[in-house]
Amino acid sequence: MSTGTTAVWGRAEQQDFRSRVRGALLGGAIGDTLGAGVDGLTLEEIRAAHGADALTDLVPVHGGRGTVTALTQLTLFTVDGLIRAQVRRDTGAWHPPTDVHRAHRRWAATQHDWGPDERREDNGWLAQQEWLYARRGPTRECLTGFGDATMGTLDKPKNPQACDSAALTRSVPFGLLVGWEPQLVLQLAVECAAQTHGHPAALLSAGALAVMVHGLTRGETLDGSVQHALGLLAERPGHEPVTEALKQALGTVSQGIPGPALIESLGTTDAAEEVLAVAVYCALVGEDIRHGLRLAVNHGGPSAATGALCGALLGALHGETALPPAWLTELEGRATVLELADDFAMEMTQGPALHSPSAAAPGWLARYPRA
Repeated sequence: MSTGTTAVWGRAEQQDFRSRVRGALLGGAIGDTLGAGVDGLTLEEIRAAHGADALTDLVPVHGGRGTVTALTQLTLFTVDGLIRAQVRRDTGAWHPPTDVHRAHRRWAATQHDWGPDERREDNGWLAQQEWLYARRGPTRECLTGFGDATMGTLDKPKNPQACDSAALTRSVPFGLLVGWEPQLVLQLAVECAAQTHGHPAALLSAGALAVMVHGLTRGETLDGSVQHALGLLAERPGHEPVTEALKQALGTVSQGIPGPALIESLGTTDAAEEVLAVAVYCALVGEDIRHGLRLAVNHGGPSAATGALCGALLGALHGETALPPAWLTELEGRATVLELADDFAMEMTQGPALHSPSAAAPGWLARYPRA
């Protein structure tokens, strides 16, 4: 697989990229935990529990404030898989979908193991983090899709009718591959989505999100990144539901003061294209990240998913310094997310210097084994 153009990195570019990677991953995790506190509730139920202004702050979920769900867990393992793919490229074994699938299989092990298994030599660093072994609402499609070693492909996807958002919400990291051409980013996200989901709307929503994040990470506006995604989607069979959902999101921006009624007009189900449309709309109209995230979770739809995607988009757009500090302080696993984000940024900007035979950082292969 060719990645197209290769990025050339100066110090300022490296710092900006690292900030956007951190922003995307931390922002997604913040939106996940914020939304998880009201996930599955109607707007009326949210207001009954939290007042007329609905949810305005983190609330306890899964046993504490700031805890994340399987959405964030899977996103982190996606990053791990992409780093492994870059590491294995030195060996000539260049097939990123396989490395991402292996990473998601390591996530699947966390859902039934008590904790890290030191006998698994390929676990690497991320799978040794004990906090990731908590079971936080994984979907049936992900558990069955990653439940055996057979990898779903575009020709033979796992769960061929699955159209929910679980493949979409783990696809942000594909957009961080800034040295890749956008159409290849889209293709990789689609191929990896097929490992658990087969419906065209689920596949192409994942691809569209990756293209948007890719544009934001390279300095595009959010509107521009959505337009870019629409252009690439138009070339794909079965794109119509995703295209229409995104166009509706763009059109809704000018329809009045943002609020739950306009948000719910974009959809209230967990269909991938509806979740993507809601997240894009809230990111476009949010006055800042806190406001955008409050919009993204206060509605009758799947709040954790829409919150996670809105947070990731805004984090990639503005970088980590724009994220609400108080929410970051309470975020579960924040140190792990930061370390993984920085490892990814290093891999993308320094690449072979980290894991060549004369590597300056010999511990890299212990963290991200080629096995």
